[in-house]
Amino acid sequence: MPKFFYIARDNKGNKVSGVEEATSQEEVVNRLQAKDFVIVNVIPEYREDLRALGSEVLAKAHLRFRHYRVTSDDLVLFCRQLATLLGAGVTILKSLDIISVQVSSARLFGIIKNLQKNMEAGLSLHEAMAKHSAVFSELWVNLVDSGEASGNLAMILSRLASYLERDASFRRKIISALIYPVILMIAGLGALLFLTIKIIPTFADLFKTFDLDLPLLTRMLIAISGFIRKYIIIIFIIIAVSFYMFRKYIRTENGRRRYERFKFKLPVFGEFFRSLIVERFSSEMSTLVESGVPILYSLEITEHSVGNLVMSDMIRAVKETVREGKSLSQPLEKSGFFEPMVVQMIAIGEEIGELSQMFKKINAFYQEYVEVFLTRFTSMFEPVMIIFMGIIIGMIVIGMFLPVFQIAQMGGQIK
Repeated sequence: MPKFFYIARDNKGNKVSGVEEATSQEEVVNRLQAKDFVIVNVIPEYREDLRALGSEVLAKAHLRFRHYRVTSDDLVLFCRQLATLLGAGVTILKSLDIISVQVSSARLFGIIKNLQKNMEAGLSLHEAMAKHSAVFSELWVNLVDSGEASGNLAMILSRLASYLERDASFRRKIISALIYPVILMIAGLGALLFLTIKIIPTFADLFKTFDLDLPLLTRMLIAISGFIRKYIIIIFIIIAVSFYMFRKYIRTENGRRRYERFKFKLPVFGEFFRSLIVERFSSEMSTLVESGVPILYSLEITEHSVGNLVMSDMIRAVKETVREGKSLSQPLEKSGFFEPMVVQMIAIGEEIGELSQMFKKINAFYQEYVEVFLTRFTSMFEPVMIIFMGIIIGMIVIGMFLPVFQIAQMGGQIK
């Protein structure tokens, strides 16, 4: 049974907190109200990492958490608030204390309190963040490290917040563009499944009452419908197992590399996936270089945070070449992954000392390319899907009504 942490006050105004086992949050609320308690907060999905903070800490915060997990919006807001407070001259510990009472994520609240605890024990902010690698990526940790070393932590965090905002906005655009095609495809497949399981068998039962020589198309449709109805559970199990095995395989290093290479080789969509990776690479590099992180260190950070093993391998090779004293553009050109335009812009950026600005322009170009591609894809997908569904449904209608015409003719002959 799930646990819920509650904070309340009794009829004398004293603070009361504890843990209740219940089937729902409402059940805990009803129990507390039955005791004449005034409820301050009931935290769903109670976790041990919050309990370790102590009931007094949670009670003092008076939090009403909206969720447990840490979302990208939570991180953006945390980074922006921290940058603003530090820029206003507030100390790091005080800033963390102020932010902790405003967060919506129960997990992030626990992490912030843990950051304060570790910093009070003598760790720097980036060292404390490194203990929470599941939330703060290597990009976070190294940028904060750079900001602490240079004394420009507020400015570095402001740039990081801008990067996170751009990245989150870009991801939302991609998801929004893909929602409609996915819904349309699901609706289409659902309609086909309904016709196959319900409509075709109804007509098949009708045809059995007549001595008809059914057309080939009708026989094929009835056979397909019968097969799907008979083995539908097995079909769904096979699909689910295949999907599970595929997901498990691409989580392995070798499987993930092969899957990524396969995506890059796809016609039309291969260039789209390549552009997504280059966009992320240029976005991270522009943020790191602009923040004063050395180029070799920037490549090393990007290698581990770009999110693509094929690109990581290329960045590793580029990093080793740059370490030997060569320019960044040479190994990028040799990799064959980047467009000549990208290589030339990076070469110009190195020559004039504006590498971060060139990475920004590359990032803006690929963001626009991806958005245009998705816009065109969604505008083309609808008519293609409608035509495809029209052909399939048209075949089903023709296959089912051809015998009906035969029955009508038989009725006319009988008269």
